[in-house]
Amino acid sequence: MKYPARIIARLEVKGSNVVKGVQMEGLRVVGEPNALAQNYYKQGVDELIFMDIVASLYGRNQIVPVIESAARDIFVPITVGGGIRSIDDITTVLRSGADKVAINTAAIANPEILCRASEAFGSECIVLSVEAKLQADGSWECYTDNGRERTGRNALDWAEEAEALGVGEILVTSVDRDGTLSGFDIPLCCAMRERVHVPVIAAGGAGESSHVSNLFSKTGIDAVCCGAIFHAEACSIQVLKKALHKDGHVVRL
Repeated sequence: MKYPARIIARLEVKGSNVVKGVQMEGLRVVGEPNALAQNYYKQGVDELIFMDIVASLYGRNQIVPVIESAARDIFVPITVGGGIRSIDDITTVLRSGADKVAINTAAIANPEILCRASEAFGSECIVLSVEAKLQADGSWECYTDNGRERTGRNALDWAEEAEALGVGEILVTSVDRDGTLSGFDIPLCCAMRERVHVPVIAAGGAGESSHVSNLFSKTGIDAVCCGAIFHAEACSIQVLKKALHKDGHVVRL
């Protein structure tokens, strides 16, 4: 890898809590957003992603106070997703202290927002969030609203289109593997890496350090985004990075 592999902690926010489910269902409370964010920051996480998982469903975004609080004491890049529907929403989130925004539902409904956003804020600020689910024919379909709604869009085709519209990064989450701790969807990650040229972040399935090491070895992915493995304390960020370093991967220790 040209650059160190990035380890990103994912905090799925619902109201005042961080929650986690399996395959994006059966959500349970795992902690308070800022307490977890501070913990992961102290452990040496490279970035944080906050996802408001009900913002798109209810048409509102209440995560701004969480980001304002986190940004005061945390000095790694912060990405915010969920309920990002307009240029004004992006402006508000970036002003609250976020460095990047992740867009899914609004981009599916109106792809032009990706072009407008990248022109207004720079491609490096705009992340396409892809919630991908394996279909019977072996393809992956895009889902929205935290894995609740089908779109009929092929995930790989959509990522390629979004890259052309100006996004600077792609976060691909396997709905099938999310929260299972059973390992990543390696074919999905390989296929996504082959189809686009911008950095790709993989999410969904990490349960132990070997899963992450295997992901980097087999896919050429640029970063990994983990939630359940950290929340459950199955593997700390420090332990994960040391294991990756031992396996020959370049990481920021």
